[in-house]
Parts: sequence; structure tokens; C-alpha cells
Amino acid sequence: MAPSAVSPSPPGEEKSNDTTLPIISLAPFLDQDQSAIQSTAASLISALQTSGFLYLTDAPIPTKVLAQVYELSTRFFVRPLVEKNALAWDTPRANRGYSKQGFEKVSLRLSKEEVAQDRGDAGDDQKESFEIGRDDEEGYPNKWPKDDREFKMAMLDFFERCRKLHAMVMKAIAIGLGLDAEFFADYVKHGDNTLRLLHYPGVPPGAFDNGRVRAGLHSDYGSVTFLFQDNRGGLQVERRDGSFTDVTPIEGTIVLNAGDLLSRWSNGMIRSTRHRVVEPPLKMGSQGSYPPRYSVAYFCNPDFDKTIEALPGTFGGKRGEKKFDSINSAEGQCYLISKRGTMASNSLFRCMDTCICYFLNTLLLLKAPRVPEHDGEMDADSLLWTARERLDQWITLPR
Repeated sequence: MAPSAVSPSPPGEEKSNDTTLPIISLAPFLDQDQSAIQSTAASLISALQTSGFLYLTDAPIPTKVLAQVYELSTRFFVRPLVEKNALAWDTPRANRGYSKQGFEKVSLRLSKEEVAQDRGDAGDDQKESFEIGRDDEEGYPNKWPKDDREFKMAMLDFFERCRKLHAMVMKAIAIGLGLDAEFFADYVKHGDNTLRLLHYPGVPPGAFDNGRVRAGLHSDYGSVTFLFQDNRGGLQVERRDGSFTDVTPIEGTIVLNAGDLLSRWSNGMIRSTRHRVVEPPLKMGSQGSYPPRYSVAYFCNPDFDKTIEALPGTFGGKRGEKKFDSINSAEGQCYLISKRGTMASNSLFRCMDTCICYFLNTLLLLKAPRVPEHDGEMDADSLLWTARERLDQWITLPR
């Protein structure tokens, strides 16, 4: 049976929704209510600056469409492992296909050795996933089950609906930041985004002893993420004091959070907040296992041919200087997800050997970069040296 596509409170939870995460309606944008658009956009920016997370309501995605996505996602994950592995995720640039349980360890650690220690202390992330990208991107085809055309057509339809929602949200962000409403339109034309189906399998009691969680503490890379939760819950957002807020499922809402790239793009004005997935406690006296959890995430990015630099109005005067160098959207994507099978899925940075992917991509797309320390094009050793400098710049993203 597929999980519910709408989200009341998780079983066994007596907590109400944490009111620090606002609920913002997109109705003014759907209705073209000019009198309410400005205030809605201002509320959106305020939420992204304070918590980095919020709930969206009145999004143009019908409940029956989301219910079908959940149904088909469940149907995919119950396939035999050999069938799923035939569609395995293979490269960070493609970022498409199936990742089995244990393939990924979300962590904030910086080296393979530290991630290995995390795996030993807290175990692998207890989830499996399936990634879908833009279907018409040359050289990077999606991986579809050959015997399930309904799955392919439904996921492509959902991908396009989310792409349009991304464009609408970016318009609201532009208005909230005092930019032209169409400022981001040219950045989101192609939809270089990722639809990720997630399954957290059912596990026996004791599986979350010793601090184990469903998915470790991390932040997302891109501009914004849309999360569609089932009724299990478990998502937690880190507060500024290091404690956590439960993002309790609310019927008819989508969870929206800002990613590292949007924080960088806004020169640090918008927060990319760290979050994790834990398991809600079993009901009092329950001796059963923890049930499975399903969710659907849509990771939004600027189109991969775009260069991202501090937005107008986010620097100068009292706002200070630009905090970050410009970066190509595709470079950052490749850089941050490379070697996810053996490294942390940390959304800010990875250790030195992952920079190879980042700078090879730079060479292919932009030719060799130039920096003040080098008069000409840099050799491989200089590229790796410069990688350390650029990693330092990523580390300084404000929290």
C-alpha cells in the first residue's frame, strides 16, 4: 500500500507543528492578486532569512498527482534489488539512477577517514533513492524501468510541474529582494533540476540506538528544495543554538528550504539551514518494528550554463563587499556530489580528491581559469592548489 500523499502528524507524535516555520500561500501568484503578491514575497524572504525553511500551501500540484507519484515510487522500491541495480547511479555529472541502501552517508565530515568513522559510529544512512533529471539533456539520459511506461510518464509530468513551481518561487524571491519579477526567468528556463524518490525501509527496534538516524545532518546544494513528506515525519531543522525543530507533516503543504547556492547568490542574506531525518518514536508500549518512510524531493538549480554571482542589492554600502567568487552552476553541482558513494554528501564541500571533478569540468566548460597568482593558464598542480583556496571560500557560507 502506498503512503498517504498528504501529511497529518506522524503516528505516536503528540507535538503540534513548530510555529517558528511559517506557512505561506502561493494563491496570490496563482490568482495574480497584485495587492497581495508583494506582502507574500516579503514573507517568503523573511522566512528564508530567519529559518531557511517554510511550508508552502496552494501550490499548483493536485493531490491526486502527488498520490500517483507516491504509488509508483512505492512500486519501484519493492522491485528486486537486481532490477534496481540495473538502473544504478553512476556519475556525479549525470546524477541519475538508483542508489542502494548504504551507498550514501550524509555527513559534515571533510575526509574519507572521518566519514568512515561516522559510518562506524552511526552507520550508513538507512535509505535508498532514485534520481531523475531533465529528460532532454544531451549525453545524460534518465534511467527508466523498461517494463513500466506509466512510471516514466508520471515522473516526467511531475518533474515539469515542479519546474514550473520553481519558476514561480524564484519570481517571488526576486520580488521579495526588490529585483524585477522576471530577474530569474533566464536562469530557470531549462530545468536542470533533480527529482529524487526516497525510501527509508522499515527497521526493527534498536535500529536507531547509539545516535543512528535515517539521514545525517547536512544542507542542500542548489537554489531551493521542495520536499513532499508522507505521514511518518522525521525531518528536523537545526536551530541557531544547535537544537532541532521538528518539521511536522501538515496536510496539503510542501516543505521549502533554501540551498547553499541561493545563500551564496544572495551574498549570505538567505540561510541554507542544516537538517537531518530521524525516526519518530514508536507509540507508547509498541513492540513492533519502525515502519517504512517515503518522501519525494525536488532539488532546484539555476540552469547549468549560468554563472552565479552576488545579486544586485546584496552588497555594497552597509551590506559590505561581495563574500564569494562567481561560480558556474554545473561546476558546483558536479563538485558537491562527486564520489557520494565513499564521501560525505556534504552540501558545502568535500575533501581534496573530489576537486578533480570540479576542475576538470572547469577546464572543459570555461577553459583554464586565471587567478592573480598566475599570469597564464594553470597546470594540474596549480589547479589543485587553487582548489584549496576556493574550498576556503565555500566554508565561509554564513549559518
